[in-house]
Amino acid sequence: MEDVTTPEPLTLYTADRVRIDAGHLRGGGDVCFVLAHGFTCSWRQPALRRIAAALNAHGGVLALDFRGHGRSGGHTTVGDREVLDVDAAVAAARRRGYEHIVVTGFSMGGAIVVRHAALHGGVDAVVSVSAPARWYYRGTKPMRRAHWVVERRLGRLAVRLARGTRVAPKGWDPVPEAPHELADRIAPVPLLVVHGDADTFFPLEHAHQLYEAASDPKDLWIEPAYGHAEVAATPDLIERIAKWSTNAISR
Repeated sequence: MEDVTTPEPLTLYTADRVRIDAGHLRGGGDVCFVLAHGFTCSWRQPALRRIAAALNAHGGVLALDFRGHGRSGGHTTVGDREVLDVDAAVAAARRRGYEHIVVTGFSMGGAIVVRHAALHGGVDAVVSVSAPARWYYRGTKPMRRAHWVVERRLGRLAVRLARGTRVAPKGWDPVPEAPHELADRIAPVPLLVVHGDADTFFPLEHAHQLYEAASDPKDLWIEPAYGHAEVAATPDLIERIAKWSTNAISR
């Protein structure tokens, strides 16, 4: 008998020919959650596997490693070209027969799914968790450290050795549109913005900026005592996200 709890390994290719490592959990029904991780993470890590298993109770799940992360090829552009990675995952979900696609991203992944939905479309709901609304934010210690990792040669070497994440050395040219600059293009696709009031990376102003820039239909959840991204996500939060998603696409 097939073990449905073990993801089907997938190799995808983006429009710019970057190899993307992904995994697929077949789910009942016609909904697939495309799961997008944060900076230096991977869909194979326990936190992402736990989230994927919880979402799988409500539909299929297709989780990917962004370029420069995990077993994927290329170098991360920290939110720019990664929209092509999401697009490849969405296309793979469509090929597997899913009628409705919910892109669900955490931190960097939350910014990317907003940008993807605005620039490429082709999805039925968007969930952005713990995401930055704008670029170059340095107001917290974790984000000052993240900028050192991305912008300095020694930082890029350190994150490659410690986390296996390969950062593109040249940076952005031109600077891509920030999530809040594109959020109004997502409608009429429903958008859910989720942010914790204990987030140590991005304060609540990012959630409010992203939400206020978007057009209806949209929802904003401010989660008490919730920290940042995948590691802090509780089973209850993932369950509520899944239910919001299935309700949103049936409106």
